[in-house]
Amino acid sequence: MPPPMVPKSVKYLLTLRRKYIYIPHGKIQTIRSKVTSPPREGQSQSSSEKVADPLFATSDFFDTRDLVQVKYEMVRRVQVDHQPVSSSATAFGFSRPSFYQAQARLESGGLAALVPQKPGPRRRHKLDAEVMTFLQKLRLENSSLRPPDLVGRIRERFGRSVHVRSVERALARQEKKRP
Repeated sequence: MPPPMVPKSVKYLLTLRRKYIYIPHGKIQTIRSKVTSPPREGQSQSSSEKVADPLFATSDFFDTRDLVQVKYEMVRRVQVDHQPVSSSATAFGFSRPSFYQAQARLESGGLAALVPQKPGPRRRHKLDAEVMTFLQKLRLENSSLRPPDLVGRIRERFGRSVHVRSVERALARQEKKRP
């Protein structure tokens, strides 16, 4: 059965039997493909095996591979069932700091905040506005400077190690913006 169409207004698609799950950025994935797919970077294969909570062992609805559901149940167990943080975190295969992090994310951003995010920087952090202004100034003074030369100047001035290709891409983006 093909995945259903998801309207733009719908943020989550959960069915009672968990046949489909909604993943951010408009991707729908069936449970079968989640089971057969290899773990993503930063995920260990045995993370679902660490969940020792009896509810996940006895019910088909609760899926130990669903990280969002596991974290939500861990936080709910403390807030609603008044279970101690350490025993709840241990039962769900997390540390106490991970529990507090999940609790803070749930309170600040709701269920969507528990969805694992891609690791790494979210924006350009080496070629910021100050460095780009410096590059513009250098290119205006001497248009024959090539990206390898600019990398050396960035290292001298800012002490940052930048790849030549990053400078090339940044300059290309800058050229596109120019009218």
